[in-house]
This record gives sequence, C-alpha cells and structure tokens, in this order.
Amino acid sequence: MTAATHSTLFPRVPDSADAVLEGLDPEQREVATALHGPVCVLAGAGTGKTRAITHRIAYGVRAGILQPASVLAVTFTNRAAGEMRGRLRQLGASGVQARTFHSAALRQLQYFWPKAVGGGIPRIIDRKVQLVADAAAACGIGLDRNELRDVTAEIEWSKVTQTVPADYAAAAAKAGRDAPRDTAEIAQLYATYEDLKRDRAVIDFEDVLLLTVGILQDRHDIAEEIRAQYQHFVVDEYQDVSPLQQRLLELWLGDRDSLCVVGDASQTIYSFTGATPDHLLDFRLRHPSATVVKLVRDYRSSPQVVRLANGLLAQARGRAAEHRLELVSQRAPGPDPSYAEYADEPAEAEGAARRIRDLLASGVPAAEIAILFRTNSQSEIYEQALADAGVPYQLRGAERFFDRPEVRKAGIALRGAARFGANDSLLDDAVDLPSQVRAVLSGEGWTTTPPAGSGAVRERWESLAALVNLAQDFAAAAPGATLADLVAELDERANAQHAPTVQGVTLASLHSAKGLEWDVVFLVGVAEGMMPITYAKTEEQIEEERRLLYVGVTRAREHLHLSWALSRSPGGRPSRKASRFLDGLRPGSSAAPGRAAAAGAGGVVRGFSTAVPAVRPRRTDRTPARCRVCGHTLSDPGEMKLMRCDSCPSDMDEGLYERLRDWRAVQADRSGQPAFCVFTDRTLIAIAETVPGDPGELARIPGVGVRKLRRYGTDVLAICAGGPGAGEDEDG
Repeated sequence: MTAATHSTLFPRVPDSADAVLEGLDPEQREVATALHGPVCVLAGAGTGKTRAITHRIAYGVRAGILQPASVLAVTFTNRAAGEMRGRLRQLGASGVQARTFHSAALRQLQYFWPKAVGGGIPRIIDRKVQLVADAAAACGIGLDRNELRDVTAEIEWSKVTQTVPADYAAAAAKAGRDAPRDTAEIAQLYATYEDLKRDRAVIDFEDVLLLTVGILQDRHDIAEEIRAQYQHFVVDEYQDVSPLQQRLLELWLGDRDSLCVVGDASQTIYSFTGATPDHLLDFRLRHPSATVVKLVRDYRSSPQVVRLANGLLAQARGRAAEHRLELVSQRAPGPDPSYAEYADEPAEAEGAARRIRDLLASGVPAAEIAILFRTNSQSEIYEQALADAGVPYQLRGAERFFDRPEVRKAGIALRGAARFGANDSLLDDAVDLPSQVRAVLSGEGWTTTPPAGSGAVRERWESLAALVNLAQDFAAAAPGATLADLVAELDERANAQHAPTVQGVTLASLHSAKGLEWDVVFLVGVAEGMMPITYAKTEEQIEEERRLLYVGVTRAREHLHLSWALSRSPGGRPSRKASRFLDGLRPGSSAAPGRAAAAGAGGVVRGFSTAVPAVRPRRTDRTPARCRVCGHTLSDPGEMKLMRCDSCPSDMDEGLYERLRDWRAVQADRSGQPAFCVFTDRTLIAIAETVPGDPGELARIPGVGVRKLRRYGTDVLAICAGGPGAGEDEDG
C-alpha cells in the first residue's frame, strides 16, 4: 500500500481542536463552533451537513467542552448512524453515541425495564402482518395480503402520531389519509391488534418508542438518570421527525436546551408515514434564543443542476416553500440538464438505455449512473430495456418486477389458463389475447379502474396493470399470438433479468434514492399523472410531489436527464404532457399561471435560464412515423415496424425472406421457444426489404434491439450477404 493510498483509506486524525475546523467553509465553521444553547442548522441538499455536525461534535470533544459519552447523535437509518460514527472516529472523537431513534430507545428500554416494570422486556415481533391478520380473523374481517400491508401501515401511522384506536377515524380524516378500508373497521382492527399483543406479551417496533416515552413520563428518577448521562443532543434529518419521536426527544432533554437539529423542509417526502417538518419550522418559536445557521453552498451538484433545483422550489407553495433555501453551487460548470420527449414509454426506456450504453463506452462507471422513477411499477420497462442493451443494473429498495409475489402468482395463473383455457369459463367471452389476459388477471385482483390511494393494494394493481399493458403491446407486435406465446415471452423477459448486478446502473424510486447521489441521473416518467402522481389531490400532496422531484434533481452531481412519454404504448394516442413542475424551467415552456414567471430579457426564473438548449431525442422519438414509400403517417405498430403502409408495394427479396424463415425455424427449435420469440414475421420482412449490410443498419430495424443483435446479428448479416447462417446447410 502506498502512502497516498494509506492516507486516503485512513485519514490523519487532526492533532488539535483547531485542526478539526480546517477545511470548513464559513457557515460550516459557524455550526462547528456553536456549542452552547439550541442550534438550528437549515442545510440544503449537498451542502455538507453531515460534515458540519460531525466536526461540531469532534471540535467540542477535542476542545474539552463536550464529554464523548454525554453526546447522543440521532439519525434515521443505521447506514447514516454508521457513517456518522466512522467520521467521528476519524476526527478523534470516539465514544460518541450515534444511533437511530429506535436503537437508542431500545437500549434504554432494555436497561430500565426491570427497574420500571420488572422482569425482562417483552419479545419484539419482527413483522406485524401476521398479528394484523389474526386481528382481522378475530373481527371477522377478510383482508387479502395487500390490504393487510395497508392496514398495518395505518396502524404504524397511528402509533407514531400518538393516535389511539378510538381517535383513528377523526385523526385520519383530519390528516387527509386515504384509508384502505372503512375507518371504523380499521379502528376496530387496531384495537384488536393491541389486545392481541397484550394477550401474547409481545410488543412491536413502535412500542419501543411508546414504552420508552411512557417510562420517562411516569418515572422521573429514570428520566433524570438518562438526562444525567446524555447532556448534549444532535438530531439529523429533523424534517422527518414524527410526533412520537419529538416527544421522546423532549423527554430526553428535560428543561435543558443543549440541542442541535439539522434539516431541510424542502426535502420532506415521508409525510405519509407521519413525518412532519413542523418541528423544524417551529424550532425558533420554541427556542427564541436559538442560533440559526443556513448551509447553502452546494458541493454536490453543478451550477446547471442547482439552477434547476432552485427553479423548482421557486414555484413551490405552502409553509415549507416559505423556508426554502437558495442553493449556490461550488462546483465547476457542467452540462445543462437535458429534456427529452418520446412518443411512448418503450421509446423512453430504450432512449435511456442507449444513452447509458454510450456513457459506459465513454468510461463512466455503471455504479455512477442511476435511473429514478416515481413508482416501483415503472421499473419493469427499464429493467427490460437495460437487459436488452446488455447493461448491468441493480434494483434498489424494491423487488425485481418478475420477482414480485403478485407478478409470480399472475404468471402461474396465465400459465394455467394457457394449458387448460378451454375449460376456463373466465375465457368464454375473451376473443383476443389482451382480453384473455384481462379475464385471467381479474381473478388476481386487476380491475379496469385503479383503487384509490397509494398503498400496497395500489402497488399490486400497478404490477398487474403493467402485465395487461404488456399483453396489449405484445398482441400488437405479434398479431395472432396466443396466451401460450405470451407466457413464453414473460419467461424470456424474466430470464433476461437474471444478469449479475454488481457494479450495475442503479434503478430506484425517488423515495428510496433519498440520501444518495450519482454522477449521472436519469429522471424518467416526468409527466402529468406520474409527477405529480394521479392520486395527489390536495395542495399539500401536490407540493410533496414537487419536493420529491426536487430530491431527485439534487441526486445528480453533473449530468441530469429528464424525460417523459406522450403515450403509454407505441401507436397510442399522445395524450400526455410534461409535468407542470417543469413549466417555465425547460426550454420552450412557459411558467404556469400564478407561479413565478420568467423575469428580464434573459428569461431567468430564480437564476435559471429558460434558454438552456436541450439534447434533442432522435427524430423518430419526437415525430410521427411516416411511410417510406408514400409519406403517410403511420399509427399501426406493425406498419411502424416495416416503416411503410401495408397497402404500399414491398421491395422485399422473397428468396432472402424464405432463407431467414428457415433459419428462424432452426433457432426456435434449438431454443425450444416459439419462432416469433426469435424474430417476428414483420421483423423478418423489414430485414428482407432493407437488406442490412452491417450491424448498425441491422440495429436500426425495429424489433432487433441490442440483445438480439448480439445473439443473432452475425447469422442474419451472413444470410443477407448471401451466405448461410448458423444451423443452415451450405446447399441451402
């Protein structure tokens, strides 16, 4: 190991308290040296908040002002707590407790339970779902697996907001909760769930906080013992604190004010779990003497990315928007964000995959690229596009599409219908493949209209709807395809996604991307109905959607690509449009009425130039496909594949077409799959009409794609050149 490598892996511990302050900017230094009284740090995305608060703790310890064992630093994930402990060790401040709210409360509960209650702490259940199911059975209420998840989430929300069963209905209505069942039923389930826990002498995750709060409220001697140990508190991501966590923090503090909180109201995206930025925004009201420091120097993102982020917040409304932070990038200029509009979702996914393939070829590591989307149901089309392009990927925060329980179960149902469909009354009136799939999946919970709300039931419906949409697209591309053919296609897609995922491009929902960053970010599906999501109705919900997009934008260090599709599937009606959140920010758009408008001759919205040139998608992605013979606009997927009207004359090489069909039959027999899974008839006709002479020309033919080009390209080009393909005899 070289000296340089050693110094990178094991940074030198500062030799003095003053040395801890070296390298901090003026605002970070102000945070680090504000060791007395309440402190509120308003820290924008990428401004080095973790650096500021860890140096603050380390400076206090190294200066002898803080005793390591007397400091409790609290954050929201084990990963963040571990990172904080590591940084403190590197700064020479070992011994400081850095924990999540739950882990800190659990340690205290385990230690004080014998004294406060007697005996050992009750067993903590790993999963609530089974107990909720037992409660439903006791109440005579039938819940499917996804309803169980949603009711469990409602119980969790109730507990973190300190809502008892009798008050659930009123509290849910006041909070605008989109309850998955009748609120009276949920209240009954909640009460029965609590009774079952007591009967079985078990507690859940939220009880750890509730019981700790209860002990500290009832036993002043125990509260004073904890306060004697912990005399200084630091809370990160304070905008995500729930009412229950805030109550625990107040009990830890007592009547003292040695508290430092760090947060950004513009990154509040978990209100559906009970998080609220009110505690952050009201901090100065509760602590009038508080030192308030704003961190706005953004060290993560380029000026171009920061301008877009600032522009998004400039249009925001509501209380959080009133306290927004105007970021100032500290990085060198980079490329402008690019905006791409595509004809349909498959084209959008393929466009992202193409650009990523080019980035990888230019030397950008796959691990420094991310595709971020609003809902997990959007992942399938990007999983498939990346697999087709031969790009490794890893899915974060969700199961792979074909690994999801509802998708696996739907696959089993479709496979059974394909085998025994003649005896299935569900299929009696289903005249084509899409209607057959809809009939089968209706038995799995798919309906023509989506369920209300955003819980597990909605997620399950979205997954099944994706299968319905896939069947429609498949039938359009392969007229006459059967249910068995579709099942084979689903199996092929599932198998294609089993590629190694190490060092792959990250696929993630915007919620699961919080706290992460990449050199290159693709924000996809930025269209009305998805961003903001359809079920966001109130102004508060709409503004949280805007903040979610802001979080996505600020994940990018240098390259940011935003895209949307005009329709769901090829040939579909182009009824969609770009998200309203981009009005006045992307080139060629105007600000929404009543929102911040462009000012000055340069068209600047809060420092963001509307004259930024976009990276244009390929012409076929943004204009209607036209017949290469007569120029007529094409809408039929089959005609679009041939790039000509069916009625227009074909210049196909009949002999070449027959040789391609013979070769395809051999390939299909070898792989044990239907012939159209190799290439459809339309694709073979397009090849025989075009007669490509190199891989580039072949790749441009719709229906070929990267994966099939890699697998079959050599054979097809050899046949087009007059030679035999693999599996053909020299004599033809």
